Amino acid sequence: MTDTALSLRHDIADKRLVRSFAYIGGKWCAAADGATVTVTDPATGAFLGEVASLSGEESARVVTAAQSAFPAWAARLPQERAALLRRWFELMVENREDLARIMTLEQGKPLSEARGEIDYAAAFIEFYAEEAKRPNIEGVTSHLPDAEVEVWREPVGVAALITPWNFPAAMLTRKAAAALAAGCTVLAHPSSETPFSALALAELAERAGLPAGVFNVVTGRPATIVEPWCADTRVRALSFTGSTEVGRLLYRQSAETVKRLVMELGGHAPVIIFADADLDRAVAETMKAKFATSGQDCLGANRIYVERPVYEAFCTRFAQAAKALTLGPGMDDPDIGPLMNEAAVAKQEAHVADALAHGARLLCGGARDPMGPLFYRPTVLADVSDGALILAEETFGPVAPLLPFDSEDEVIARANATEYGLVAYVHSLDPRRIYRLSRALQFGMVAVNRTKVTGAPIPFGGMKQSGIGREGARLGMEAFTEVKYICRDWA
Repeated sequence: MTDTALSLRHDIADKRLVRSFAYIGGKWCAAADGATVTVTDPATGAFLGEVASLSGEESARVVTAAQSAFPAWAARLPQERAALLRRWFELMVENREDLARIMTLEQGKPLSEARGEIDYAAAFIEFYAEEAKRPNIEGVTSHLPDAEVEVWREPVGVAALITPWNFPAAMLTRKAAAALAAGCTVLAHPSSETPFSALALAELAERAGLPAGVFNVVTGRPATIVEPWCADTRVRALSFTGSTEVGRLLYRQSAETVKRLVMELGGHAPVIIFADADLDRAVAETMKAKFATSGQDCLGANRIYVERPVYEAFCTRFAQAAKALTLGPGMDDPDIGPLMNEAAVAKQEAHVADALAHGARLLCGGARDPMGPLFYRPTVLADVSDGALILAEETFGPVAPLLPFDSEDEVIARANATEYGLVAYVHSLDPRRIYRLSRALQFGMVAVNRTKVTGAPIPFGGMKQSGIGREGARLGMEAFTEVKYICRDWA
């Protein structure tokens, strides 16, 4: 394995946070055959380093390490697990700047956004450090004479976590902290495009004192690593964040072993702006909903419906705001960084070309930027036809389609006409309308007159084919616990 260029950077203070090996059973491991995965900077294409690419046989052996560590971890007092999680949180906070820089270099997002993600990721560990102390706070009254009745929550066992490249720290801690707090041991597989963030978290988990085998990070090719876990009966829960297509595949592969599943899948978020909304606020919040993480966000606005009386005014203001966005490498902290890979840019091009062919107006953008092959200019399309591809597929990039609407019932029907149901955004100052929309929209989360809604204390998840189960909040521990009922008579 070659030197890791990332570890040689002068702006990363703690070089030990840059790890190239998988973390298994408390040890840093190369692949037995020396296989590696190359990681590059999406802003420049520069080589960042290589990480171990484990085989399917090695991936299966990791389950043994986690299974062996499970009984002792599950038996520890909840307060002890909580203290270890708390120390992990503190180390994340202490190393915030290095973690953010590692993330920006491998993922491309603006540095300020990366810092925000580290704060967000650490908050999940802090939250579940507290929740670890109280999984069994509910009781039940006996329905039988002379019988004592109890209900316990116990950890399911080994939990497999598969995380994406767009939020490489937060998606891992949101899953891992809940599983660890419940008393499960963890197998984590980060995206091959952004493995260094997960490995840095493993380094901090080791420093925090998490016992060997409790938290494992397994790097390599997704199909090679994950397929053995799906088939292994010792892996009792699987949590995945990614596309609906891959989610369906994992669902099928896990059926034979009847795993607990949590899946946070694709989104196709509508933004609905009524004429009575505060237009300036609606523009500002919709900019956040569309262009955060360069549009590479499952919560990203993908369909922007504006009531006809204010439609042209909104189009003008929104396009002006999009033109003012800055592009650049994430380390320069612009508004928009590079997209993750060539496929992502090609999708923007295909969606824009199709929308224009269906009669849309190009208000700004619509092309790659000379800054580099993975930079795509913030793009606004007006008068997008309902038949356009961009209204059927998740764009996952900085392209915003605008559409007029005429009535409340009409826009509800159009917003709901999708297999996805993760989040919807509503802008209105009419409290009755807000209530009606909040009820009628078939989405797991509804944001009203704002964009940011996520956080450790809230249940994150979607309806329909946007997922199964919830992450965050107390509900986030449910998939990692079994309910045991005891009915006891002392006679």
